[in-house]
Amino acid sequence: MSSRTANFLEPRTQQTSRPAASPFAAMIRSGARLLGMLALATLLVRAPAQAAGRLTAQQTFELGERYAKRGALPKALEQYNRVRTYFRDDPYALKAELAIAELHYKKSEWDAARLAYEDFLRAHPRYTELDFVVFRLGMTLYQKAPVVAAKDQTWTRQAINTWTGFSSRFPASAHAVEAEKFLTKAQNRMGHKEILISRFYDRREAGPAVEGRSTRFLAQYTASPDRPEALTLLAIAYARQDKDPAPAIEKLTIEAPKAVNAAEVKVSKAAVRHARQVKRELAKAERQIKH
Repeated sequence: MSSRTANFLEPRTQQTSRPAASPFAAMIRSGARLLGMLALATLLVRAPAQAAGRLTAQQTFELGERYAKRGALPKALEQYNRVRTYFRDDPYALKAELAIAELHYKKSEWDAARLAYEDFLRAHPRYTELDFVVFRLGMTLYQKAPVVAAKDQTWTRQAINTWTGFSSRFPASAHAVEAEKFLTKAQNRMGHKEILISRFYDRREAGPAVEGRSTRFLAQYTASPDRPEALTLLAIAYARQDKDPAPAIEKLTIEAPKAVNAAEVKVSKAAVRHARQVKRELAKAERQIKH
């Protein structure tokens, strides 16, 4: 190659060489890449919302209803949550909230159902079917409580508080009859717990304790099936304190005449036993005085 040709090529080679990148340009390129990553992440986050937007709130809710009818409760819950999340201002969002509580109830998830119903009542105190929500909340509390009366009945007491006054608050409710029925059951459960405690004191012949509990029971639980036993325990408590058991027996004659004979036998035995105890205590006191 001639020197002229080499000289001709050399300047062009120098012209096509890339200048060194400046730190400022590197920063610009790094920022551009970061913006691109953020845009991609935003698209990924919005993808579910766009997918949900293919169905209306009503269609999504009805899809959840179909899943629920088929027993596919997790899929139903997913659809209800979509309605509540993506269509917050739509009337179907309200239905979805209540449907979620219902799903928890059907799955016997009492704590989750209770919280869902309570949240709904706080958020929507003027809901048109509020009577159903109150009734269902009471049922959740009642179902959560143990059936055995001897165990802690905190939830039964809360169910009673929820249902008390239901008929007067919602006189036209379709759930009034059922609410009263379960209210009576809850009250009977609480009443039986009081009877169990009275039995405990009766076995220890603690007359004043039995009298106090039996008296409160009779005043509070006017329709309990345990009233005959409460009256019998009250009469026995009277006999053990040298009181006249006749008032309790007379009331028992009115409420449960078939239980009178057995009650009188128990009262008689308790009176005899008490008299013997008093006699022994007097004899012991006399011996102590002599000594």
